[in-house]
Amino acid sequence: MNPCRVLFICTGNSARSILSEATLNHLGKGRFEAFSAGSQPTGHVNPYAIEELKALDISTEGLSSKSWDRFTEEGAPPLDIVITVCDNAANETCPVLFGDFVKAHWGLPDPAAVQGAGAATEAFRRAHTLVLYRITALLNLPVETLSQDELKRALDHIGTITDAEEEHV
Repeated sequence: MNPCRVLFICTGNSARSILSEATLNHLGKGRFEAFSAGSQPTGHVNPYAIEELKALDISTEGLSSKSWDRFTEEGAPPLDIVITVCDNAANETCPVLFGDFVKAHWGLPDPAAVQGAGAATEAFRRAHTLVLYRITALLNLPVETLSQDELKRALDHIGTITDAEEEHV
């Protein structure tokens, strides 16, 4: 059976979507294949994201900041799920993608916007903790047997998870 392919998109593709991609690939153990991209990629992965992932022994190999355009080109991997992780509360613009995949929004504050080493490290830890809660909830879904409508509802609910108490969807 083919893995469920998930694309995480944010603005710069240097932090939130990178944390999500690496975490799902690590925990999804072949059941999922995750990618990430940005609407305005910075061209580099934020070093605090790398530091956070390495602290949890999550591989950072192959991570890069790239445009979501590459997932609309011929030869791009077919996608099952596209999740935007931009923060609407901060008036960030989330990209609009068209295709035969389930779309969901899991808004996350941008830890890359936080200034100061200590504050940035803490912001990345908090963002990654939320990513971990949501990825765990995704892993608990029977994605292989859900209809697109059921999957959309479940993913939308996961996007509202803010702490471990709500992890069981």
